[in-house]
Amino acid sequence: MQGVRVSIASDHAGVAVKAELVEFLRSIGLQPIDLGPQSTESVDYPGFAHTLARHVVDQQSDWGILICGTGIGMSIAANKVSGARAALCTEPFSASMARNHNDANILVLGARVTGPELLRAIIRSFAAADFTPGDDGRHARRVQRIEPA
Repeated sequence: MQGVRVSIASDHAGVAVKAELVEFLRSIGLQPIDLGPQSTESVDYPGFAHTLARHVVDQQSDWGILICGTGIGMSIAANKVSGARAALCTEPFSASMARNHNDANILVLGARVTGPELLRAIIRSFAAADFTPGDDGRHARRVQRIEPA
């Protein structure tokens, strides 16, 4: 995981958690790129979701993390960016499977619904997993079908 660049952004509900996770990412050898915000003043989450998703899709980072109160709004907004595959994960198994089977490139977390230890476990699982196209290419075929025609 050494040297892996991870973009991270939140809305106002996720600022405190984001700050903690930036330090956690550093502690496990990842290179966080904090895309904001830095204040708990109310912000519109779609702008942060779109910025981070474009950052990931344009390969300015290897993958990303988005945080809002529940993770739902960030997931919806990020997935509007072509090439973004944002997965809202609430436990480590889903985080691993999002990478393995869906080639997720953005992990979405809920700051108000997931505790700090579980957040770290989810991130560890997502970071450790890689995309597996499937013996017959079925996962790769399905990921290709996600993009609009």
